Amino acid sequence: MILHSLYEYYLRKSTDPESGIAPPGFEVKEIPFIVLLDKDGRPVNIEDTREGEGKQRRAKKYRVPQSVKRAVNIAANLLWDNAEYVLGTSIKTKKLERLNEMHRAFLSRIEDALGKIQDDGLEAIRKFYKNDQVKNLSVFDSWKEIAETNPNISFRYLDDVELICQRKNILTGILESEAPSMAGGRCLISGNMEPIERLHSAIKGVSGAQSTGANIVSFNLDAFRSFHKEQGDNAPIGKKAAFAYTTGLNHLLRRDSRQKLLVGDTTTVFWAEKPTALETQIPDSFGESPKDDPDRQSKAVRSLYRSIESGAFGPNDRSTRFYVLGLSPNAARLAVRFWHVSTVAELAIRIKAHFDDLQIIRRTEGKNPDPEFLSIFRILVNIAVQGKAENIIHNLSGDFAKSILGGTAYPKTLLSAAVRRIRASKEVSYPQAAIIKACLNRQVRYLKSDEKELAIVLDESNMNIGYRLGRMFAVLERTQEEANPGLNATIRDRYYGAASSTPITVFPILLRLKVHHKLENRGRAVNLEKLFGEIMEGIKDFPNHLEMGDQGRFAIGYYHQRQDFFKKTQKEG
Repeated sequence: MILHSLYEYYLRKSTDPESGIAPPGFEVKEIPFIVLLDKDGRPVNIEDTREGEGKQRRAKKYRVPQSVKRAVNIAANLLWDNAEYVLGTSIKTKKLERLNEMHRAFLSRIEDALGKIQDDGLEAIRKFYKNDQVKNLSVFDSWKEIAETNPNISFRYLDDVELICQRKNILTGILESEAPSMAGGRCLISGNMEPIERLHSAIKGVSGAQSTGANIVSFNLDAFRSFHKEQGDNAPIGKKAAFAYTTGLNHLLRRDSRQKLLVGDTTTVFWAEKPTALETQIPDSFGESPKDDPDRQSKAVRSLYRSIESGAFGPNDRSTRFYVLGLSPNAARLAVRFWHVSTVAELAIRIKAHFDDLQIIRRTEGKNPDPEFLSIFRILVNIAVQGKAENIIHNLSGDFAKSILGGTAYPKTLLSAAVRRIRASKEVSYPQAAIIKACLNRQVRYLKSDEKELAIVLDESNMNIGYRLGRMFAVLERTQEEANPGLNATIRDRYYGAASSTPITVFPILLRLKVHHKLENRGRAVNLEKLFGEIMEGIKDFPNHLEMGDQGRFAIGYYHQRQDFFKKTQKEG
């Protein structure tokens, strides 16, 4: 199902001339340096195709013959490769014998594939090597960097716009050399009889995977093989289909793709059967906004809301399938963390429900107001130990994404991680409050509990003991703050953890301390005392222990009450 969906995606994109996706036998590759040759094979210049500044410099992309699959073996690409293969210059490879073998493989690949082709550009390449013109490259400014970094290099014939590998005669020769000679088996993807691909192209762009790429389909140990079959014969996929699904996935994973999202160790890609705005809206909604477009996430979510509210998702969207694939590295292979199939309309509604559940009162004024919408990363990093991305709980990002896409209850580890983080930091932040509220409300709905759902703002009618105790703790802290202006630490710094988990051990102490907090403003003192009495009404005994859900409600009660104080202070100001 996954490979077939990627195969169909490639077929869809290949008909779009603006997609930039490569035809069979080719791929789109960044080529930083191009050697310009005249008709006699003499190098005229080394063109640096990179643009931008510093680490943001990006090489221009070209359509080149598809790369070969190699690890430690020697195998050359056709008419392009790294500098050691193309020029035979020692950069990273120190053994001269191996270096010479790599260079010979590059030259042999040209003759094996294009030996019978007559073309001015190809003839210029032959003369370049025959006349030993490599030594003349050192006069150009780019040579020093090439000799240090071993970048990809290709050739261009003087006055041409495209690379030599894109000249008409050479394109024809490449396609003819790659044409299959006979059928080999029935392809599991297309259902056609065709040559079976032995080694599938590497998938690149998955965070944490090997820089040379990794595979979804591969068999290199006896334990993975059946009936003495080798490599790709264990899962027979035709050459055309294998090229299509790998090219489609690599297109989704390309560096500047708007259809991928990284959360924790999971790289996620999004696509649909037919073109839809949701393909880019989802990554933009869940991801962090780039520095050059800080409002991208907010605009994407608002656009999604408007589309649903206006009924923009029509009958076709209710039947058009939408795919979400989460991948993570696993040695030389890729692990499928999750695979979700839905319809465009159904998924849009579930994503809106996610952001609805996260809504909670927030700071909208001041120097650093809280963002209107929270990315998945911003939520996870706010509940990670020390607030660091590397401490995000393993597998939590994938489980979180699955619950959003499936419209189910959020992982229990999400709630417990948020509660533990608050107890450790002794502070309830907006992202932590938002995810706790969302987790608890989804639990109520999913488990069909009688518990009342938490509101966006302060809910004085919520009689849950955890919520009320959280509010009470906020009132006690506020009383202490106003009685002792400029206080460096409050009861929150010392007592929050125990108050939210074992109230019986702390609240009697806090009530005794409360009588010592004398406010100069008697009217304010009366109001706080009245509020305290309203919250305390009906509470006969403090619980010995609050279970995890009520600890979360304690945090929301505290957060709501603090935000309500802040709101009233702003109005008074």
